Amino acid sequence: MDIRVAAYGVIVDGDRILLAHWNEGGRSGWTLPGGGIDPGEDPVDAVVREIAEETGYLAEAGELLGIDSKVIPGEHRFVPDAGPMHALRIVYRARVVGGSLTNELDGTTDEAAWFPLDRIPSRRVELVDTALGMAGLGAVGLGTAGAGDGR
Repeated sequence: MDIRVAAYGVIVDGDRILLAHWNEGGRSGWTLPGGGIDPGEDPVDAVVREIAEETGYLAEAGELLGIDSKVIPGEHRFVPDAGPMHALRIVYRARVVGGSLTNELDGTTDEAAWFPLDRIPSRRVELVDTALGMAGLGAVGLGTAGAGDGR
């Protein structure tokens, strides 16, 4: 079984949240800014790096909100016959401290945007709802999650 450890940031400013549009392997959806931790990289450094890459913002990681542990069945992975993957997703509260909103080029996300908390797109990965619960923001937004569970 493969394992993937990643770090993500919940960035809320007033009544809006910052999300990144994940687009990979024919699947897409809005997700939290963040991603895989490089070997030897501290998770806090990873979330700050990933937020900058995906949104253009310089961020500061705050409180650890939780760790989401999920096994993704092989048939839901992008690589045929890859087998299951254990995803450990470390979720932090974060805040923007500089930079400007910029879309990532040549990555797994292609857009970043702010959304009102009561109008989060229904085409989102389940991690968004999981993280909102961790942050004490409950179930907000429209529709149901499920655009993809791999991110």
